[in-house]
Amino acid sequence: MVRRRSQLIPWRVAGGVADEHANADQVVRETGWVFNNETGAALTLEDFVMSGNKEVNAYLRVFGMNEMNLEELSVLEIGSGIGRMTSRLTHRFGTVIAADVDATFLERCRETVAKHGVINRLRTAHVTDGHSVPLADNSVDAVFSYITLQHCSNADALSLTKESLRVAKPHGVVMLNYRTWVLADIFLQPTGALVRALWKTKVFGPWLAKQRVATRLGWQANRVSTSDVLDVIRHSGRPCNEIVLFHHPHRRRSLLAGITDRVIGGSGIQERVLPRANKSHWWLILRLGE
Repeated sequence: MVRRRSQLIPWRVAGGVADEHANADQVVRETGWVFNNETGAALTLEDFVMSGNKEVNAYLRVFGMNEMNLEELSVLEIGSGIGRMTSRLTHRFGTVIAADVDATFLERCRETVAKHGVINRLRTAHVTDGHSVPLADNSVDAVFSYITLQHCSNADALSLTKESLRVAKPHGVVMLNYRTWVLADIFLQPTGALVRALWKTKVFGPWLAKQRVATRLGWQANRVSTSDVLDVIRHSGRPCNEIVLFHHPHRRRSLLAGITDRVIGGSGIQERVLPRANKSHWWLILRLGE
């Protein structure tokens, strides 16, 4: 069951906090430790959404999506939260399906989009088990996920990758963000495991799950290797027109190091630099074939 997975405890706690407050600005202030790594009495929903607007615009431009008529297309957002990026997506795409593990987040996401997005373009999908999306095969034109797949288990991250390929239409685009290994993980991985264990304690856990520093240490629950993701694509059997891996410009080791088969679904795998990428992140941009 999802609720027993330690890496999701901050989301459950944040969901409970979000359910307690009627004021959207207060929700942002009280749940900032999990959604945007910001806290403070001056935070507002408008500021929260504005940060997402800028990132959505930047990523869609870099990934070549501005060359498409997005208002005629649908997009699935895996890990919508309370709608930081969802609002902007509804301004860009004709249909947006916001998916998350917490039903309260989805309710708050609707409220956020009603205020700052285009509400009649929004649908929601509750990912109750944490790894499968309740959508039909070949049902969306694009899939987008940012800072989500690092917070679930490695198996769930790969399962959601497989689900993204399943629900994407022929000629669809899959845009997924993952966390990879960095030197700091020598400290971060064991510390994160300790924090997640402490989250499960009855007395100390609920308080700790609200703390910004602890959440940053504990929520980065997995690092997803390029080879594992490429294996998922390979086993999906989907034809590919383009596969691009984006990473930080100062990354020293190639994401394709040790990978000998660099053609999947008829497409060669490209590696490109993304200046705005976090040093510990990488992106998969996949354009499917017929």
